Amino acid sequence: MGTILLHEIVGTAILLLLGGGSVANNILARTKGFGGGWLMVNFGWGLAVFAGVYTAYKTGGHLNPAVTLGIIAHGASEFAPGIAVNVANTAAYLVAQLIGAMIGAFLCWMVYKNHFDAETDPGKILGVFSTGPEIRNPLWNLITETIATFVLVFIVLVFGQTPSGLGPLAVALLVVVIGICLGGPTGYAINPARDLGPRIIHAILPIPNKGGSDWGYAWVPIVGPILGGVIAGVAASLYI
Repeated sequence: MGTILLHEIVGTAILLLLGGGSVANNILARTKGFGGGWLMVNFGWGLAVFAGVYTAYKTGGHLNPAVTLGIIAHGASEFAPGIAVNVANTAAYLVAQLIGAMIGAFLCWMVYKNHFDAETDPGKILGVFSTGPEIRNPLWNLITETIATFVLVFIVLVFGQTPSGLGPLAVALLVVVIGICLGGPTGYAINPARDLGPRIIHAILPIPNKGGSDWGYAWVPIVGPILGGVIAGVAASLYI
């Protein structure tokens, strides 16, 4: 359990520090990367996954409750070599992922503190920490997140059966293509911890002009990815 906590916390923190940093560099006032565009964010998140998964190699680099729950739904006996699927280990993965996401978001804020302080748009400040829809329709936003996460978890499980040996690079490229192709409506949270942990940090930090944390929408990037991950796990067990 100590291994799970350490590696999933550190790996998820790396994910959020780098992924959140790509968003901050793109949208916050007076950054070097200001206005870099959606593709910069897509590749930033993809490479953040690459770094985070490698960092958490001992636990399989889940970094995402949807992946952990998808593996359970798939019927696996181990989360990673030597780590059994059971209630205690599942709880350790989920807790570690949330803590890691909070730490990563806090570190991202530290890196960009002066730019957060200079930003006057509450939407941009919140957008660094968590996702939000371009057109707010909770049902369809939920469907978008469910489908996008299904694609992530289903293909990750299929990757595990292929002999390519690409490892985290394949997952990184998958995250990039999900962002490019499916991320437009909601910002593709595809990870409950990635959205909830930073949203909590946003609510806590004393950032000028930050506004509210949009808790009314917060359930969508939690429920959608969980549904998508579980459905993907079941589907993969029938497909593979």
